Amino acid sequence: MDLVTLNDVPMGRLLALAGHVVTQRWNRFLAEKFNLTQAGMVALMTLDKHGPLPHREVAERCFVRPATLTGIVDTLERDGLVERQRNDSDRRSVRLAITPAGHERLAGLSVLIRSGRPLTSVDADPEKAAVIREFLLEVIGSGEEPGMTVPADGTEGRKKC
Repeated sequence: MDLVTLNDVPMGRLLALAGHVVTQRWNRFLAEKFNLTQAGMVALMTLDKHGPLPHREVAERCFVRPATLTGIVDTLERDGLVERQRNDSDRRSVRLAITPAGHERLAGLSVLIRSGRPLTSVDADPEKAAVIREFLLEVIGSGEEPGMTVPADGTEGRKKC
């Protein structure tokens, strides 16, 4: 089967491609407007929500390994957004804390995230946005392998993605 346009791409592949494109755009936007990476944003949000935490706990909450978090924190600390707080009685123990500059950076980003600004003209329509949201929540929450769901009409003649 020769694919000529995006209209010919199976739904599952189109969804994967859309996710990839949105992720790239979001990461570029974060870098250009807020001088943050996705990982840096998550670390700041974690510290903002939970207050100062041990390095290992921040890594767990951010779903990264402690060694990976070290580079993320290095960048955030260099930019004045996070500080490492050493325990005077145990110098090996390090807590991470968001700084006032980190709170300020995150506040600007939070306003944008909570604005509900549509991504396209399609999701600007509340009825269409509700259908899209329902579809995405179903895809994320189904836990099924791609192509495993039988269409509502009971036919199984569709190509799997």
